[in-house]
Amino acid sequence: MTAQGSGRFYVETLGCPKNQVDSDKIVGTLLHDGLSPTDDPSAAEVVVVNTCAFIEEARKESIGVILQLNELRPSGSRLVVTGCMAERYGDELAVELPEVDAVVGFGGAITEQQQRRLIPVSEAPMPTMDLLNLQRPPSQRPWAYVKVAEGCNRSCGFCAIPSFRGSQRSRDTDSILAEVQSLQAKEIVLVAQDLASYGIDRPDELGAGAIVPLVRAVSTEAERVRLLYLYPSDLTDELVEVILGTQVPYFDLSLQHVSKPLLRRMRRWGDGDRFLKRISEIRSVRPDATMRSNFIVGYPGETDDDHAALVEFVEEADLDWCGFFSFSREVGTYAYDLDGQVDPRLMNERLAELTEMQDAITARRRDALIGEHVNVLVDERGVGRSHREAPEIDGVIHIDPSHAVGSFVEVKIEEAWGPDLVAVGGTIPDDDDEESL
Repeated sequence: MTAQGSGRFYVETLGCPKNQVDSDKIVGTLLHDGLSPTDDPSAAEVVVVNTCAFIEEARKESIGVILQLNELRPSGSRLVVTGCMAERYGDELAVELPEVDAVVGFGGAITEQQQRRLIPVSEAPMPTMDLLNLQRPPSQRPWAYVKVAEGCNRSCGFCAIPSFRGSQRSRDTDSILAEVQSLQAKEIVLVAQDLASYGIDRPDELGAGAIVPLVRAVSTEAERVRLLYLYPSDLTDELVEVILGTQVPYFDLSLQHVSKPLLRRMRRWGDGDRFLKRISEIRSVRPDATMRSNFIVGYPGETDDDHAALVEFVEEADLDWCGFFSFSREVGTYAYDLDGQVDPRLMNERLAELTEMQDAITARRRDALIGEHVNVLVDERGVGRSHREAPEIDGVIHIDPSHAVGSFVEVKIEEAWGPDLVAVGGTIPDDDDEESL
């Protein structure tokens, strides 16, 4: 890079939706500085890899992608690594990966100086711009993630995120709404490390419970509002009510386990009975409410009884969507040196059992939708989603490719292919057609 406004860039994003938001803001910054995007890394003067470092598997994937893109990029280009790995292992990456020209923490964006120099982080100060509040270009899809806060104040035993993402920093409501308006998306997906705690770090301006008025405000700007990553103790009656009042009665609950003793070892709240009670209450009001969660298998000290409790819960909860992950020992976390480390073979057996069980539950719940009419947002030609499917995470609904991208249509579910559905027909639903929501 020799001057502002020259060259093309390529951005590769790994990890969670929150990383996608960061990448969008990096793209916005580079576009603002006059660079042009390309989908071909072999044609880019600047190649950016936004990495994930949540667990060991994600770190290995990030390293693999970095090395692969290094092989693809043209001679004379610059390779930039950002994201969680850059923040957590910046100095190490700069030394261990000589292929990389710059390691840039997510506490800042790639500034013009970094674009021009692109030298190792050990030889240059970190940029000062804040990704959380940078501008983004309009969404290229009918939906968009919007990050409302960065960091986390919790101390879950398995999680290293607070050590490199820092404490929670909630954005101004006005800046969030301005971003929502600029994205011009039909569905807004609100994300954060601890979404329901939005505002708790700013008691005078926002305060606890600020997520409720925020959802109401975003609902006036977008047809659909979806919330991802809700800590169960913060799922208040008021928050449940506001979610049920949107067109997306979708609850992504961060449960992690159901055994009370094990949850306390995880430094987390709740137990299976409380979770089941809450799920039942929500479904009694909205039978079509969709439930998603994730669970860690093999956390240190997990006994056969703990696992049996989780198996029983999964069967009884009948969740629409569910993910299971093997425990990953993360340096610097409370659980790293805990006694009772579970044998990897046993961990894999438990993981396989739960995954097979949930696959059958999800398939059964999808089969039950055959014959139903649903309101679908057309994401791309021939593919749409109802309120039951979060983008890039859950299944999809295959629809007639004649429906315009970005439109809402009412279709009838005809078949189920595992997590995916096949629909026929298609009419533009009335605004007040509650039955299709």
